[in-house]
Amino acid sequence: MSGLLAGKRLLVTGVITDASIAFSVAKLAQENGAQVVLTGYGRLSLVERIAKRLPEPAPVIELDVTNAEHLAGLADKVREHVDGLDGVVHSIGFAPQSCLGGGFLDAPWEDVATAIHVSTYSYKSLAMAALPLMSAGGAVVGLTFDATKAWPVYDWMGVAKAGLESASRYLALHLGKRGIRSNLVAAGPLRTIAAKSIPGFEQFEEAWAERAPLGWNLTDQEPAARACLALLSDWFPATTGEIVHVDGGYHALGA
Repeated sequence: MSGLLAGKRLLVTGVITDASIAFSVAKLAQENGAQVVLTGYGRLSLVERIAKRLPEPAPVIELDVTNAEHLAGLADKVREHVDGLDGVVHSIGFAPQSCLGGGFLDAPWEDVATAIHVSTYSYKSLAMAALPLMSAGGAVVGLTFDATKAWPVYDWMGVAKAGLESASRYLALHLGKRGIRSNLVAAGPLRTIAAKSIPGFEQFEEAWAERAPLGWNLTDQEPAARACLALLSDWFPATTGEIVHVDGGYHALGA
């Protein structure tokens, strides 16, 4: 099969619905020649149903990134479907409601700790769990939302994303000696399940639609997915610790 990712074996996390960025990544990856294995958490039957909507039905592995046993067994479960991995996509984020929607000053540590564990530390955890399957030339790609600024209603998830961006740089430092890259894609706001869980998220939508130099489609996940594919491919062999903005150019503007 020809394509940008011909012969690549990918592990893609975070597919919840066919409107998720991760689904678009998996779909485009298959269309470009990759073998894809998905992970799911919670309602696994839902992920399995969504997986059947891909060009080629993809196997689904249960993975809770905060569960040490799941992480320890991940490599063996992946080997049941492919003999190694060339890329890993981290599309995982969660924060309790107290951490969002203007609750920054009141959110308790227990909830903040959950947000950081799931949304930040899991990037390193997932990479290490997949590492036994990876070799030089491999890539880890995650999804962020520009954490250089404080956004209304994003609160502790913004802090978690800032940590994710730093974690990616440190992962790039420590995995570079193995020839493995770590990069992030900073997408603009999209109407995903995650976005709908944030009270007041429409503030982002209005700003982007009005100000992004290239314009911004709130329901089109493909531009962000295409950036993920490029970073997973062999076309960025010397790029690591980078954040690629896919937001219509909004990040480049002044306040």
